[in-house]
Amino acid sequence: MKKSNTTTSNLSQTQTQAPTPPTTTSSPLKQTIAVASIAAGIQFGWALQLSLLTPYVQLLGIPHKWASLIWLCGPVSGMLVQPIVGYHSDRCESRFGRRRPFIAAGAGLVAIAVVLIGYAADIGVILGDRVGVTPRTKAIAVFAVGFWILDVANNMLQGPCRALLADLSGKNGKKTRTANSFFSFFMAVGNVLGFAAGTVTHLHDAFPFTRTRACDVYCANLKSCFFFSILLLLTLTVFALWYVDEKQWSPETSEENGGEEENQNEITEEVTASKRVVKLPLFGELFAAVKDMERPMIMLLVVTCLNWIAWFPFLLFDTDWMGREVYGGDSGGNNDGALRLYNIGVHAGALGLMLNSVVLGFTSLGLEWLARKVGGVKRLWGIVNFILAFCLGMTVLITKLAESSRRGSVPEMVSPPVGVKIGALSLFALLGVPLAITYSIPFALASIFSSSSGAGQGLSLGVLNLAIVVPQMVVSVGAGPFDEMFGGGNIPGFVLAAVAAAVCGVLALTVLPSPPPEADILKVSAVGGH
Repeated sequence: MKKSNTTTSNLSQTQTQAPTPPTTTSSPLKQTIAVASIAAGIQFGWALQLSLLTPYVQLLGIPHKWASLIWLCGPVSGMLVQPIVGYHSDRCESRFGRRRPFIAAGAGLVAIAVVLIGYAADIGVILGDRVGVTPRTKAIAVFAVGFWILDVANNMLQGPCRALLADLSGKNGKKTRTANSFFSFFMAVGNVLGFAAGTVTHLHDAFPFTRTRACDVYCANLKSCFFFSILLLLTLTVFALWYVDEKQWSPETSEENGGEEENQNEITEEVTASKRVVKLPLFGELFAAVKDMERPMIMLLVVTCLNWIAWFPFLLFDTDWMGREVYGGDSGGNNDGALRLYNIGVHAGALGLMLNSVVLGFTSLGLEWLARKVGGVKRLWGIVNFILAFCLGMTVLITKLAESSRRGSVPEMVSPPVGVKIGALSLFALLGVPLAITYSIPFALASIFSSSSGAGQGLSLGVLNLAIVVPQMVVSVGAGPFDEMFGGGNIPGFVLAAVAAAVCGVLALTVLPSPPPEADILKVSAVGGH
């Protein structure tokens, strides 16, 4: 059986007979590292989104029950933008190459989006918002536009970056694995840096102009974090695009140049399409693949869907939970003490996410050893889902302990006990273990099952992406109203997520097929994303 060395970069190849990969000649390792380093800039901004933006939209006046709707853009753009960008980057005839124009455009859009998000409050006041009065409708509108642009831009960046790494590796399996390992490493670096920036409460001192009449300390810190994010991303992107050259591709000359030797400092794109191909519309082929799926892929989609239903409530509201339930703060109203505690809790949540990323990185390095110890990847995935269910259930206990510590005192003046803080941060760290498995094994299994059935791996990974974005859309729309039905807060959603994780663990152990013993499954590097 053919071994799979494919990662989510294959999402860019969504036709069954899409343009074939580049030549077998691979490029120098330095070029691979340069392109992979862009992941650090992408994940720096993504970490700031996860840790700071849900609290920020509530500070602008969006009620907690509707705050999750802002995250709806992530799965929508992931489902639409990533396949479209991948499809056209495979066929781009620009003189700058196939991938570089999309990477440059994505980085530029990130910069525009970050400015809109950071200056939403200031622009809102210019457009008519009153300082100190919520909701700030104009600021919320500007923020929403910036947030959607940011998610579209992130999806424009990730797919072509992964595809460019595949181009650089040629058909060398070892270099493909090395390239994706570097991409995963820089993702972890970006996560740690981004979450670390979110923990610093006086970062705005480096940019005194960020604090204005419309923008308080929290808002000024957010601006400052995103300034660092833009600087890092643009520096890494400009260097990579300058250092790595792509030759212009055209369908007329690709076959003629197929046997020529490549220059060591350039990527020669050899893209040929089978003359027997019957081309289908991009999304028509995707849905045709769903219709013709075999049982292993169907079971994988079911388990993956439940897995992400379990993950998304916590990923969207983890820092809000720290600020609201653990620290007893409040993002709304005019109580300065409650708002101060909420902000402290959000920064503590960012610290927890940084610890989570460190544990995730080390766990990713030990996946092969863990799988051998427990008896295979299928069993490993099942076990870590029970760990996920346990951790989500423990949020109830931590919340109750924090609430009991505030009884009999002025809530906005009391910080949670040290034991509660340690427990909450330990929970964040422990969740790095199941998250590492979630970022790797489902994608690897999709590659293995698609190889076994003869389906296109890129198309199969595109189908798997549906099992990720659909649950995120459901959670984004329903999480807030569901929490409100049970009195508000984040705990109702976390409890439902714990149940989904437990069911996912049972299904992973019972109905999910085991991959063939010869499958090189753990050679697929851990991945992350939106």
